[in-house]
Amino acid sequence: MQALLPDTEPETSTTTTPTPETTATSTTGGTVLLGDVPEPVPAADEALIAVEAYSVNRGETFQLDGQLDRRWAGWRPGKDVAGTVLRAAADGTGPAAGTRVVAHPPAYGWAERVAVPVHSIAELPDSVDAVTAAALPLAGITALRLLRAAGPVAGRRLLVTGASGGVGHYVTELAASSGAAVTAVSSTPERGARLLDLGAAAVVTSPADAGGPYDIVLESVGGDVLPTALARLAPGGLLVWFGQASRTPSTLDFFDFFKGPAQARIAHFDYTRADTTYAADLATLVRLVAGGRLHPEIGSVRDWSRTGEVIADIRGRRVRGNAVLTVG
Repeated sequence: MQALLPDTEPETSTTTTPTPETTATSTTGGTVLLGDVPEPVPAADEALIAVEAYSVNRGETFQLDGQLDRRWAGWRPGKDVAGTVLRAAADGTGPAAGTRVVAHPPAYGWAERVAVPVHSIAELPDSVDAVTAAALPLAGITALRLLRAAGPVAGRRLLVTGASGGVGHYVTELAASSGAAVTAVSSTPERGARLLDLGAAAVVTSPADAGGPYDIVLESVGGDVLPTALARLAPGGLLVWFGQASRTPSTLDFFDFFKGPAQARIAHFDYTRADTTYAADLATLVRLVAGGRLHPEIGSVRDWSRTGEVIADIRGRRVRGNAVLTVG
C-alpha cells in the first residue's frame, strides 16, 4: 500500500504508540514522501476505508515542520478522509462494507487505505461527493464545537479572526445562519470575499479596523492579533482562543481590560474535548451540506501526488478555505 510519509522523523517521541516501519520510494516535494507501507490492521472497533480524498490542515503542516510537537515514531499525517468502507468493524458496529463515508482518524489518512474507529465515521448520501466530504472533518467539527462553546449567538455580535481558513468559513456561515452579526477578519479582501456570500456582515483586514464592541470574539491567530481583538470585546464579553496560527506568543496587559473589555472572559478551546463523538458531529455537518445549509469552501483540488505543492501553498497562505487531494 502507498502512503505519504514525513520526510524526516521527529528527534524525540511524545508517545510510545508503535507503528510499522515505512520505506520512502519517491518524493512529492516539500515535506512528504510517497512510499510503501504495510496494510492497516484494524482494531475490533475500526473499519477499513479505501480513501478517495483527503484534506490538508494547517496544523498538520506545523506537525510536519516540527513546530507542533505532536508526532511519534512512525507517525504519518492524515486526519480528514472520505471514501468507501472496505471492511466493517469486527465488533459489528459502524457502517457496513460498501458504505460511502467521511471520517476523522487520529492520523495515517494520507494513504490508499486507513483504519478508523467507528465513533469517528459518518455515512454519506449520494448527494455529497468525496471531495466535498473530505473538507468537513477537522475544520467543520472545530466550527461546530466553537459555536457551542460560545453559547447562543442569535442577535449577538461576533468577531472572527483568521476567518479565511477552513474553520473561519464554516464558523461564519453557521453563526450568520443562526442570527449572529459576524465581522470576519481576513488578511486580504480577496481571501475574505467569499465570507460575505456566506453571511458575514463585514470583512476587515485587521481587528484594529473592526468597529465593535463585540459580544464574542473567536481568535485563532495569536501574536499581536489577540490583544487587538480583545480590545474590541464588550464588557463581560467572551473571547474563545482556539489557535495560534502565527506561531507567535501573545502578551496581555491587565490594565487594558479597564479600557473596554472589563470583566471579559478568555476561554482556551480544544476541539478534541467535547460531549459528542466525531461521528455525531460529522453526521450533523453532512446533513447540513446535503440540505444546502452549509457550503464548504474548497480553494484547491489536486491529485495526491501534488500534496507537497499544496502544503507549500497553505504555508504561503495561497489557499482560501480547504485544500483537498484526490487518491487514485
